[in-house]
Amino acid sequence: MTPRQRFSETFLRGSPDRVPYFEEGLRDGVIEAWHKQGLPQDADLAAMFHFDRRERIPVDFELRPELKKWPTNRRGLKAVRRRLDVNDPARFPDDWAARVAEWRDRDHILELSLHPGFFLSMGVNDWKRFLEVMFLLKDAPAFVRDILQMRGEFVARLADRVLCEVEIDFASFSEPIGGNDRPLVSPWDYQNVILKSYAPVLDVLRRHDVKTVVLVTYANARTLLPAAVEAGFNCLWACEAETTDMDYRVIRAEFGRDLRLIGGIDLDAVIAGRDAIREEIMSKVPPLLADGGYIPLADGRVRENVPFENYAHYRSVLEEVTQ
Repeated sequence: MTPRQRFSETFLRGSPDRVPYFEEGLRDGVIEAWHKQGLPQDADLAAMFHFDRRERIPVDFELRPELKKWPTNRRGLKAVRRRLDVNDPARFPDDWAARVAEWRDRDHILELSLHPGFFLSMGVNDWKRFLEVMFLLKDAPAFVRDILQMRGEFVARLADRVLCEVEIDFASFSEPIGGNDRPLVSPWDYQNVILKSYAPVLDVLRRHDVKTVVLVTYANARTLLPAAVEAGFNCLWACEAETTDMDYRVIRAEFGRDLRLIGGIDLDAVIAGRDAIREEIMSKVPPLLADGGYIPLADGRVRENVPFENYAHYRSVLEEVTQ
């Protein structure tokens, strides 16, 4: 099977030859560290391990140009709106037409990453702006809703242009909103302020019959999942997850197979060593695979503290279980 067929069969509950093998990539410095551990300089990871090719469509959904200072009241909304110009040609690569033609006959998986989530949509990039946004959410929720709605409508219009030309395999929203023990916003705020601004985008995806809509969360977003599923997200990709609340076995038991899953393998186990790797994979992956709609993967990008021997063992056990 091609990677694209394999992805479709896995998530539409068909009969894949195996599940897709995803990889989130390696953080800076990892390959250099592995060379010091004995990995040959000319080693080709793509040849050593199986990967299913996945490409992300290079369309710019961000503010252009970036804001130097984010507004705290409605007087600043015009500056945000000016930077969300759906007709800006620089949002598309110069060879867009050629890429569209190539994608029509592709055999790999194509992702459209649409939205950066609540905090990045509000310009949070340091502690000061985080505090400012949290007070705005409490004291001026209508203003926050205006910014988010503006962003949602912009993303919807730009996504519509893309989807009129390209058939994708899945759309994704990034939502770095979790703390170590709970989300950084309340379920009420998430459902009534944040998710409502995603509605225009989700409507466009439904209209274009995009069958898999992925919510990419970080840390502990557990209490936000019911509202997200109700809104239209049908796949969870939990990264750097809190292992108890975000345990995929518990989540699958609550939400059933209609909520597809990507990830779920604790990266800390990969750091810990061979026994921990096998125990982690064998305790989680086989039952989830048997249930369907699941792509197993470590829940974060590999860091320098993961020895190459551990990474190779993780990939070996994963392939053993999924073949």
